Amino acid sequence: MLLLNTLQEDVQALNSEESVEKTLSIIELIGSGGTAGIVIIGILFVLMVVAIYIYFERLFTIKAASKVDSNFMNQIKDHVSHGKIESAQLLCAQVNSPVSRLIGKGISRIGKPLDDINTAIENAGRLEVYELEKNVSVLATISGAAPMIGFLGTVIGMILSIFEIANSGGQIDIKLLADGLYTAMTTTVGGLIVGIVAYIAYNHLVVRTNKVVYQMEANSVEFLDHLNEPI
Repeated sequence: MLLLNTLQEDVQALNSEESVEKTLSIIELIGSGGTAGIVIIGILFVLMVVAIYIYFERLFTIKAASKVDSNFMNQIKDHVSHGKIESAQLLCAQVNSPVSRLIGKGISRIGKPLDDINTAIENAGRLEVYELEKNVSVLATISGAAPMIGFLGTVIGMILSIFEIANSGGQIDIKLLADGLYTAMTTTVGGLIVGIVAYIAYNHLVVRTNKVVYQMEANSVEFLDHLNEPI
């Protein structure tokens, strides 16, 4: 019985040691990757910060641009119908949104042919869309570049692991090989995480921007239809 208990304690001690050896922190994993791995992870971290900053900055901007008073167009049509052009322009200036700026551009062209008014609104609309989409393309770039940068780190890690094995005198150190593979895979995981986050953020902003664009188009059409109504 004494011998059996001793063997059980030895087995438990070995299992405990193995479990401790298998514990691996992210910081240690990144640090063991050498200079190349640390540089790759650093680049991915910077890209993640940039992507998050652009996402929230654009999200708040687009959210503010989408806020339009439901009674805005009724007031504009009422002013235009009664010939109160200056009052309509003042209302557009007070609201100060993409929709109001488009309508304000159209109001400033009242008296000219309807095609000229339509062209002026379309040109102003392109500028508004450009402002809404500012820096959003950077997210698309990050979503595509981050996984490739992570894969580059993986290739570098594999090359370094093979180099160490080649210099080991023909004796393959399993621990050395495992550490190299852990480090190589870390950059790929990091690149995929940054790429996925940037991709989701980009598509969400595109959807929100399209909603604002549709809103501008609907209000512009409503304004032009009002001008085209017979007096």
